[in-house]
Amino acid sequence: MQLSLSGTRMAGVSGLRGIMEDVAASTAGASADEWLNLGVGNPAPIPEAHDMWRAALAESLADDFGQTSCRYGPSRGSQVLIEAVVDYFRRTYGWRLGPENVVVGPGSQMVCFAAAALFAGPGARGDRKIVLPMVPDYTGYQGLCMHERGIAGVPPRIEQQGDHRFRYALDIEGLRRQSDIGVLLVSSPGNPTGRALDRADLDALIAVATEREVPLFLDHAYGSPFPRIAEVHTEPVLHDNVVNCFSVSKAGLPGERLGFAIGAPEYIDALAAFMSNSVLHAPQLPQAALARTLRDGRLDHVTHHAIAPYYREKKQFVADLLSEVMPPDMDWRMHSGAGGMFCWLWVNHGWFDDIALYNRLKDRRVFIVPGRHFFVEPLSSAAPGEHATRCFRISLSTEEKVLTEGVRRVAEVLREMRDAASAIGAPPPRSGE
Repeated sequence: MQLSLSGTRMAGVSGLRGIMEDVAASTAGASADEWLNLGVGNPAPIPEAHDMWRAALAESLADDFGQTSCRYGPSRGSQVLIEAVVDYFRRTYGWRLGPENVVVGPGSQMVCFAAAALFAGPGARGDRKIVLPMVPDYTGYQGLCMHERGIAGVPPRIEQQGDHRFRYALDIEGLRRQSDIGVLLVSSPGNPTGRALDRADLDALIAVATEREVPLFLDHAYGSPFPRIAEVHTEPVLHDNVVNCFSVSKAGLPGERLGFAIGAPEYIDALAAFMSNSVLHAPQLPQAALARTLRDGRLDHVTHHAIAPYYREKKQFVADLLSEVMPPDMDWRMHSGAGGMFCWLWVNHGWFDDIALYNRLKDRRVFIVPGRHFFVEPLSSAAPGEHATRCFRISLSTEEKVLTEGVRRVAEVLREMRDAASAIGAPPPRSGE
């Protein structure tokens, strides 16, 4: 089989996909309690969210099946959902929108893929890149670009807080040094850290996008106005250079692949045309269900009274657990912030390596996600590559008993890695060296 250059890139197995395939192969045929999977990316099965979507889909199936599932629909999105989105954002934020400002896609990741195809790559102004203004960020972004060296990430400023906390800060000057920007893409709150842009950060990003005459795609999959999985420092803003992307996946409906974007008509029209030329349109039955939950307030109610509190309490549970079981004399740090689907940890020692931790934990039947996959590859041998390989991600979506035992095994393995390095008097070789 002869693949094109872009085909070779898109058919390749990313580092994180390789990890996920390893998890699937290792756990195949095993009972549910044989493995402790702390790497899962699914949202937690929150009963209130489950019941809301089941009811809304059942209502849509009963009332709208013929109009949705039995015929093709508009590539921009169904009229009922477009109108519901326009009305919802007028009521929630006072935005003056029309149908020309909205496009619906099969998941916000597909919307971001369309943005990468539309605004990055070879063009009249030369080769343009997807630029992630602050890595680490969602690892799926690295699979969006069909062109070699078509994506760049800006390393963050690292701020240590107390004994066992830290946070990433936006390096706006580092972003300004980036050339050939085609599109800026950032999740806020972010995966894997849960960090959220504040208003100063957002204003700075908008200023760069305006100066470079490029779009800024803001992925709100974890943020406002739903599902508010992590704390939000600033609400979405309407701006000519900003395309706001929203999803219902982390609000409890990941299997239906539904998201939408709001922005200036010139960007939205291009995205709608891309949908028409690629996937035709997003699934229509879940569009009808989402429209119902936006109109009657169910989604807002479940967001504020079930989803946000669940993750806030889960994050505090893990923070307390880490304080209890992690070696107090080890320089480990958790990224600050309330809520979030994940816990992002940094072990700042020369003997630590994220892949070595992954392999040792796999021997203990525990899965975590190595940190390097959330930074733009290839990693440099120095910072930020050194920092990237000293981080890892733990999911908060699993049961507390799984988290408790899994984190205890993480702490045990970290002690073993430290003791092994001390026994030989030097840090062990890093993976890949």
